[in-house]
Amino acid sequence: MNTVDPITFAVIKSGLDTIVDDMAYAVMRTARSPIVRDVLDYSVTICDRQGRILSQAKTVALHLGAVPDAMAVVLERFQGDLFPGDVIVLNDPYDGGMHLPDIFMFKPIFASERLLGFSVVIAHHCDVGGRVPGSNASDSTEIFQEGIRIAPMKLYERGAPNRTLLTIIERNVRLPDLVLGDLDAQYATCNIGEREMLRLFARYGDDLEIYFDRLIDYGEALTRKAISSWPDGDYTFTDYIDGDGFSTEPIPIACKITVKGDHLWVDFAGSSPQVKGAINATLSFTKSSTYLSIRCALDHDVPNNAGVYRCITVTAPEGSILNPTMPAPVAARALTGYRVVDTVLGALARIAPAKLMAAGEGGNTVVAIGGYHGDARRPFVLVDMINGAWGGRADKDGIEGVTNPSQNMSNLPIETIEARYPLLMEEYSLRPDSGGAGQFRGGLGLNRQYRLMADHAVLQLRADRHEHPPYGLFGGAPGALSRNSIKQGGDWRELPAKVTLEIGKDTVLRHEQAGGGGWGDPGLRDRAALLADLVNGKVSPERAKTDYGNDDAVPPNVPSAPGAMRTTDSSSMPLDSRIPTKEKTS
Repeated sequence: MNTVDPITFAVIKSGLDTIVDDMAYAVMRTARSPIVRDVLDYSVTICDRQGRILSQAKTVALHLGAVPDAMAVVLERFQGDLFPGDVIVLNDPYDGGMHLPDIFMFKPIFASERLLGFSVVIAHHCDVGGRVPGSNASDSTEIFQEGIRIAPMKLYERGAPNRTLLTIIERNVRLPDLVLGDLDAQYATCNIGEREMLRLFARYGDDLEIYFDRLIDYGEALTRKAISSWPDGDYTFTDYIDGDGFSTEPIPIACKITVKGDHLWVDFAGSSPQVKGAINATLSFTKSSTYLSIRCALDHDVPNNAGVYRCITVTAPEGSILNPTMPAPVAARALTGYRVVDTVLGALARIAPAKLMAAGEGGNTVVAIGGYHGDARRPFVLVDMINGAWGGRADKDGIEGVTNPSQNMSNLPIETIEARYPLLMEEYSLRPDSGGAGQFRGGLGLNRQYRLMADHAVLQLRADRHEHPPYGLFGGAPGALSRNSIKQGGDWRELPAKVTLEIGKDTVLRHEQAGGGGWGDPGLRDRAALLADLVNGKVSPERAKTDYGNDDAVPPNVPSAPGAMRTTDSSSMPLDSRIPTKEKTS
């Protein structure tokens, strides 16, 4: 076939998108653990026989940019040794993975005894062993403490399960029923991807692979078109992590984006060396965080496939926090990935100001509480990922109580927490005055307050933005800092951002999440929008007066219903007022 029919092209593209959406629903409906089924911490994608992403579902975007590196390991390791019915799994961060709880599963798809592609599912498992329940502590000091490491190997060989590997996994995790159940969900989902891909092949035959090539080329062409419209130059930004749990020294994440023609180079030279705590991020995860950030600046019709990655080169110094060497711990590496996203978006805001929002809450906060139910010694492990707020945008306020844009995850319902775990949820609310002031206000962070009803548990906290607030853009104010507090039989005391400690019955933990940064000059905020914030309790009268300019901002009688919000075209603002104050370009 020498030509590509545009209608067939569109049908195949939509078909692939439908396949990955069906796969995403299958994981949600069949998974056993709340972190997968309710929090939605998983991802699915379909790759061609070369391991190139053809389509990905709207699941955790932070996972999917790491698939190319993992696929490269699988293809090299199993060259000439893949057969129908095989299934490969891995989680080793130094051999294709990201961190140990994220288990990759690949099922090769064969059509007429020829490799056609791969069905891929990544799921964050509730526990993979190691020194602490949930296997996600930020205070581990080497990879060996973090759980069972699975090198790329066959979980199924020609359809037969690898009982040895399954037994090793079962004996090394705290919740084997949930872990093995989630592996079953991944396996069932890979089978769905395989089945639907074979239906496409039955319809289009060998021509299907030609359309795969054209689809990836199409993604590349649209990405290059967007990049070529951006001004050439170097654009830099630096953001900070508060510390690694052992040291409170700020940890810089430095980014330089070079735009030249229709290609981007993203270099993280100047970022921190790898650290003692477990917030180091593998290079594959750094790439993934970078790819998704740049994708945010592209038009919505650009397909999410390997063509986008062809246009972007990502580098980070070996031995840095963004490209660590063995045996650096990486269990809590998601926190660093979020800061990579914030840093890259900060640099991109100089390039495409109307498309980028101010910083959000800084990524989800992880509250992990693990122990045993009473005398029965039945283990429980809660891994609660608190999703909060977006920053203000060029024409809208930041929204709140939602996933970070890098994730597409969900907050765990408090009813689920109380039903499954020995915990009482004493508060779940929006945090007033936490959104940064601006022409478009940052979204509000969340408050979560937990009371332990079991006799004993281990608490792990992975939070940030205690010292370095989410930045505002173009004159917008930063969001409020986050805060952790604990009460153990006496008065409240503050906790650091990252901590692991033993707690007893009736211990109360409170997390107050950071808010999103504001966008634009607060003095330009629409009066009706400010009144709506006052009526809804999102902004206090005192903060309305101090943040928005003068006492006239708050009338003596606040109306009972908010007025309409006015939107403003950012292109009418002077260029200098649209440049983040932390940036420097050359």
